[in-house]
Amino acid sequence: MTVGSYPITMGEVYQVIVDHLFDLGSPLENIDQRVVWEQRMPRLLTAVVAGAGLAVSGASMQSMMKNPLADPYTTGISSGASFGAVIAITLGISIGSHSAATVIFAFVFSLVPAAVIVLLSRFKRATAAMMILAGISVMYIFNAMTQYMMLVSDAETTASAFEWTIGTLNKASWSSLPVMASVVAAGSVVLMILSRFLNAMNSGDNYAKTVGINVERMRVILLITISVVSASVVSFTGIIGFVGLVAPHVTRIFLGSDNRYLIPGSMLMGATMLVLCDILAKSFTTTALPIGIVTAFVGGPVFLFLIIRQKKEVW
Repeated sequence: MTVGSYPITMGEVYQVIVDHLFDLGSPLENIDQRVVWEQRMPRLLTAVVAGAGLAVSGASMQSMMKNPLADPYTTGISSGASFGAVIAITLGISIGSHSAATVIFAFVFSLVPAAVIVLLSRFKRATAAMMILAGISVMYIFNAMTQYMMLVSDAETTASAFEWTIGTLNKASWSSLPVMASVVAAGSVVLMILSRFLNAMNSGDNYAKTVGINVERMRVILLITISVVSASVVSFTGIIGFVGLVAPHVTRIFLGSDNRYLIPGSMLMGATMLVLCDILAKSFTTTALPIGIVTAFVGGPVFLFLIIRQKKEVW
């Protein structure tokens, strides 16, 4: 929280936090208090929650589909949320407030790709590879519609919508944290409880069926849980790529593929990764870069390194 365009020392940060915690009803009297408590503290906590949520979604989805490319972005969930947000912004839709409409539309549309994958899984007995391809197809459709909506909008509206398509923590606030944190925490607990089923599915559908798991039903439960967790993050931050893809792969290097350890480890790795990327975003310019740009710059080379480093030919 010491990093940013406004200079403040670590001692001053802790002083503001202690003063505010012991006197919650007092107004924020000076600029130090406003910068720390109203801007940087909710931004930091949003980065922690968002990173953990995206990473746990990516780790669970990769194990469930036995595919190293599975994450909220490649399955279309993030693109659906982005399209919903852009619809609300470009059409000027209001539900209570303009920001509330943006979040609601983003959440609703983020569940559409998940619904497509669930239906495909239920009625077509789709393989994991088929579900990934379906998610990518839906992602391209939503991306095309998002770009069209931005193309026909005025410059100011397009600039506001564009911020959603690349991911940002600039809109972090105390009002959005409780919803996001509650959903991520509840979903993560469910996924950790189901970790033994994920371990079996990571060994293949045939093995999972031999140990008595209803693979189709469990995949639907997991998909719904993962979709709600990732949708709750993307609805407030926009598309933040590579965290859900890279964090689980890095965690596997240290903890292996047992989901009892991989899921909480990935949450910690994702939270750390996003906080570090946010520090970089605030370090190079007076105005913080959108976090999605930094995660792409950092995550892309890291993921390429992991691919080159991987010696095994199978997942």
